[in-house]
Amino acid sequence: MVALRWSAIALILASALAGQTKQDQAKQGPSGAYQQAARLPARILDFKATPASIQPGQAAMLVWSTENPNSVSIDPDLGSVIARGSKQVKPSATTTYTLTVRGPNGEEKRTVKVTVAGTTERAAASPKTAAPKPTPRMADGKPDLSGVYNSSSFNFGGVAVRGQNEPITAALKPGAEKFKVVRGPDDPGQYSTCAPTGVPGAYFVPYQWEIVQGRDRVVIMYEYPHLFRVIPTDGTPHPADPDPTWMGDSIGRWEGDTLVIDTIGFNDKTELPGGFKHTEALHVVERFHRTDFNNLDYEATVEDPNVFVKPWTIVRGFPLRPDLTKVDEFVCENNHDYSKFFEKK
Repeated sequence: MVALRWSAIALILASALAGQTKQDQAKQGPSGAYQQAARLPARILDFKATPASIQPGQAAMLVWSTENPNSVSIDPDLGSVIARGSKQVKPSATTTYTLTVRGPNGEEKRTVKVTVAGTTERAAASPKTAAPKPTPRMADGKPDLSGVYNSSSFNFGGVAVRGQNEPITAALKPGAEKFKVVRGPDDPGQYSTCAPTGVPGAYFVPYQWEIVQGRDRVVIMYEYPHLFRVIPTDGTPHPADPDPTWMGDSIGRWEGDTLVIDTIGFNDKTELPGGFKHTEALHVVERFHRTDFNNLDYEATVEDPNVFVKPWTIVRGFPLRPDLTKVDEFVCENNHDYSKFFEKK
């Protein structure tokens, strides 16, 4: 999970930027708290071993705490870990552990040594490229998509994912220019109100999401802002006249090893990736294909004949989060406008 929620990050920014002039803030780009938060670097608050010296056969506890990470790892042996946590280690020889935290603006490393009495220090292992684990499968032979995945808005483990840097483009129909979202420099952004994201916007926030796959349905849970979708895969059709909702009405089907989710019945309140509004005629077709154990390919075709000249497609890759077993709770609480904290006194 991301260690700090956006409202907490905004409060930190208020303190950090209190001494800046408006000219200084302008040089850094949009000054809204949410935009500033996206530029915060990841950092390590603490990393220690307790005890730092042990006898052969004894264990030590590694304890760490980080902020604003896209990914966190500890080498050797542990690999990907959560943002704040602890792990017991039992090295057979003196070992130096390296904590690496990566964020939207670089990475930071810190080391601790666990000394094992009477041993020489373990040599640093050369990086290894492991063969990808195969795609897991359900009892009926279909790919098992279950797991927690990162959104498309940040890397995991410092590795870029499919389509991450590809621009999102769509052609508006003549007269539909009002559906293009234009934001001012102090606009807090579409997520500042914690309103439901819609689809495919749910995959473009810096929070994890989870698939739980069953025999005749798939459940998708989004950590932000605590949303879920229940998608039947047993041939259930759309209702004849679905009530407009934020996340729409979804039904699923399998095309070979690809899960296809067809969604209609949206309201017109959400924003599409790329900065577009839409009407209730929005139609989204998503395709999920797990290429191997650690990676999920995603394509979303967006269609709204009232707004766009033709359907357009978003292509992304979502990495599995092997360090997470579920999405965390998200509560939109005390989400105030922090603009006043940025004003020069």
